[in-house]
Amino acid sequence: MINELFNECETKMKSSVNHMLRDFKTLRTGKVTTSVLDNVKIDYYGTLTALDQVGSILVADATTIVINPWEKNLLNIIDSAISKANIGATPNNDGSQIKLFFPAMTVEQRQESVKQMKGMGEHAKVAVRNDRKNANDKVKKYEKDKEITADESKSAQDNIQKITDKYITEIDSILRAKEVEILKV
Repeated sequence: MINELFNECETKMKSSVNHMLRDFKTLRTGKVTTSVLDNVKIDYYGTLTALDQVGSILVADATTIVINPWEKNLLNIIDSAISKANIGATPNNDGSQIKLFFPAMTVEQRQESVKQMKGMGEHAKVAVRNDRKNANDKVKKYEKDKEITADESKSAQDNIQKITDKYITEIDSILRAKEVEILKV
């Protein structure tokens, strides 16, 4: 019962870290990736649809993304969706494809990306702490229901804290590495 709780707690904390890493993909760093378009959706026959579902998205070079929609009538819709998303590049529509030319990042833009990244890291830490609180609440309930002793409860809470510390340390380590990557010119 307690071991299952530890496993569940660890799984949730690992999930929080993975969610943070997915969020990082939407950040702009020194070179462009197609993931900067992950949050851009268009109205495709009444359904909000991701761009990679309506065309091909390719990175032509370190500063250029090319979008080739499968249906040419989507060009203007994609163009306006990218403009509204404010991803740091103005779409260039040539009638058959859209090109996004990203200028080199300024120091201020890099610092802004670091700030966003730290916010994402803080959200992950809060999620990990919430997982710890939920696990500790379950342990306290087990103790109150006389399913475990007070000593077992204390030991379980200490173990949950060790798991929490492990994931908080992992998040901090990832944040430091990502900050160096973003600030490197």
